[in-house]
Amino acid sequence: MASSGVRIDPYRGYNFRVEIDNIPVAAFRECSGLTCSTDMVDYREGADKPLHVRKLTGLRKYTAISLKRGYTQNEDLWNWYKNIVNGDDDRRNGAVVLQDEQHNDVLRWTFTGALLSKWEGPTMNATSNDVAIEAIEITPEEIDLQ
Repeated sequence: MASSGVRIDPYRGYNFRVEIDNIPVAAFRECSGLTCSTDMVDYREGADKPLHVRKLTGLRKYTAISLKRGYTQNEDLWNWYKNIVNGDDDRRNGAVVLQDEQHNDVLRWTFTGALLSKWEGPTMNATSNDVAIEAIEITPEEIDLQ
């Protein structure tokens, strides 16, 4: 493969924002779990000549997206989790947006039908000067790269 001589650097993982329906959040320090997988199904018919199974695609799965941010007085994420605990089918759509060095959007992973499946409050330690961190997991029905 011939090189054009133009250097193309990869995007940095620290320039991102998160968008969630009805929640004005963008300042997360960490995002992980943008994972998609497809189950493989073994299949073989009795009249098949080859002595091996065929591989067919099965169900697609999307893992929970983990988000962490500094704890503030904003209770939007807690209230979303409380809605779910109280039995509301409070599904939200959103996106994780990767940005370049000039903070222009370059990649967007959209998620749909997400429920907030885990909320974790901060760890307190009187001998540390760490920022109090709020952590959540949102479980989407689907993730797409746009």
